[in-house]
Amino acid sequence: MSYQCPLCHLPLSFAERTYRCSNNHSFDLAKEGYVNLMPVQHKRSKDPGDNKEMMQARRRFLEKDYYQPMKQAVAKLCAEHLQDTTHQLLDIGCGEGYYTDEVATQLSLQSSDAQVFGLDISKIAIRYAAKRYLNCQFSVASSHRLPFSEESLDAILRIYAPCKAEELARCLKPSGIVVTVTPAARHLYQLREHIYQDVRLHSEEAEDLEGFTLEHEQRLNYVMNLAQGDGFDLLQMTPFAWKASDELRELLKTADSFDCEADFMIRIYRKA
Repeated sequence: MSYQCPLCHLPLSFAERTYRCSNNHSFDLAKEGYVNLMPVQHKRSKDPGDNKEMMQARRRFLEKDYYQPMKQAVAKLCAEHLQDTTHQLLDIGCGEGYYTDEVATQLSLQSSDAQVFGLDISKIAIRYAAKRYLNCQFSVASSHRLPFSEESLDAILRIYAPCKAEELARCLKPSGIVVTVTPAARHLYQLREHIYQDVRLHSEEAEDLEGFTLEHEQRLNYVMNLAQGDGFDLLQMTPFAWKASDELRELLKTADSFDCEADFMIRIYRKA
């Protein structure tokens, strides 16, 4: 399986490091191994996605494996639910590929023909992912305009990423699945209580994905013992960074440790 043209939606064939459709729209493979399928006219800004500072903070934090329990749980679920498929999976909003790589590793144990794609609007993040994880195929593209043909994927992984339900349904095969990860009630509670006087628990109401049926739901909660500076990186990769005080920033930079809850809801939706 390969990509489809983001301009005319015809299949893209690959030859001599270039993806090309029959209308002669072409997209070159970057030296790092990814392809940019985000036409200028589809961009809302010159450089969409997280900025370099946010990406570097997220990379440093994820490499400490504080989110490893969630990464492993998601990869295990993907493997379990794709046993009798062709193992074609897309990770939307994949960032630097931290989760994409683990899923690809697990699926490759089941099938040598497994194909795992990672997609993000951030060229900086995708460049890093493609350079580091050679077991996946990465592209710069929008999760609202997926560069894949109708009913071509067995599964789509969505960790926090925005999307359109109709695009998910269009690209998934009959009975394909969407695996989502969202914050559960107490996610990053200890961080948030330093920012808000009245900390509201995250809603745990399941999203209503039109055209899909909720098939599985599980909660994953544990305490992260963040070493010096790691709490600051965590702050920098969240929307809470905009509201944090200088005092909190200094605390997270200098404290020997900072305990904070990770609390996730992992769900599987089946295409109806």
